Amino acid sequence: MRNILFLTGSVAMVALLGVGCTGPEQKLGRGMSNAGEIVRLNEMQRSIEQGGVFYGTDTGITTGVVQGFDRTVARTGLGVYEVLTFPLPPYHPIWTSYLAPMPEYTDSYKPRKWDEPIFFTDDSLGFSGGDIAPWIPGSRFHVFDN
Repeated sequence: MRNILFLTGSVAMVALLGVGCTGPEQKLGRGMSNAGEIVRLNEMQRSIEQGGVFYGTDTGITTGVVQGFDRTVARTGLGVYEVLTFPLPPYHPIWTSYLAPMPEYTDSYKPRKWDEPIFFTDDSLGFSGGDIAPWIPGSRFHVFDN
């Protein structure tokens, strides 16, 4: 039993330390971003918006909700898979025929920096760029719009 635990631990250490940084690092980051889709619901919003634009509001909303739900569950599952298997190859994005490698935002929303001290470009002047309240839907007030 001790030999099996030692062997398993050794294989895990080699997998973690012997693979380099770039592949596992990108796979873990991509997986964490995709796993957060269940909370973010960008696929749901995007599917409803695209369905309404291309097929009309009635058909787009009903089909968009179903397609958005499917894509949200798929992206969340893919993210959990990538987080659990980040030290193991393959490191390139998988399942790209159905989902883009990173979450996509709706066409009507463009993410920006938050107005937080960590993102400040110049603390000595006392102002910086960023969205004042990005968590509020429809918030479009920006201190500086570059």
